[in-house]
Amino acid sequence: MSSKIDELKADVSELNQLLASATRQRVKDAVSLEIRKLQTEISRLQEQTGSADGYKTSQTTIPSTNRCYEVKLNNYAWDQSDKFVKIFVTLKNVHTLPADSVFTTFTANSMELHMNGLENRNYTLLIKNLLETIDTSKSSWKVKTDMVVVSLAKVNTGNTWSHLTSSEKKAKEPKPTPKPSNEGDPSSGLIDLMKQMYEDGDDDMKRTIAKAWTESRSTGGMPSF
Repeated sequence: MSSKIDELKADVSELNQLLASATRQRVKDAVSLEIRKLQTEISRLQEQTGSADGYKTSQTTIPSTNRCYEVKLNNYAWDQSDKFVKIFVTLKNVHTLPADSVFTTFTANSMELHMNGLENRNYTLLIKNLLETIDTSKSSWKVKTDMVVVSLAKVNTGNTWSHLTSSEKKAKEPKPTPKPSNEGDPSSGLIDLMKQMYEDGDDDMKRTIAKAWTESRSTGGMPSF
């Protein structure tokens, strides 16, 4: 019985070493749970054998396993060369994190940067719909003082990106304003124009159009502004 208790104690000691080096919250929780199970088993066996070695669960110090908060980032800067598009993410003390707590996942048209465990927060920056395809095998990241630099390798080297994402490019492209049609129903062209204005307008414009449309339906007339 004593040999089994010694084995369990050795397991607890090794698990504590693993817990001290763990960085992932799920791993910490799992290891902590296993430690508590083993400590309970040790106490039970000692009660059965009347062991007087004084082993108590309080002898094993379990590091804090505070839950981390998830933080989505959207602030960054970017620049480019002939071969790379570089994204600069500023985050105070990010350089103090363990190397495996900062990593990036690349696809052909997206990147996702993770910076985990910084002051009980997991930071994530996701950029989708990149303007052009990137070479994931040549893309990389580097941690500097208070900053992470992500290098996206261009597949079409030498091409200059006008925008970082295709969504940004589309949003800034001028949209033609449709003209009311003189054929058929004279009101159909105005309705099409209002729909286009609603889609392109800001929140105030959308509220104004929606209000006018509602009033026109109640009175049976055309919207007025």
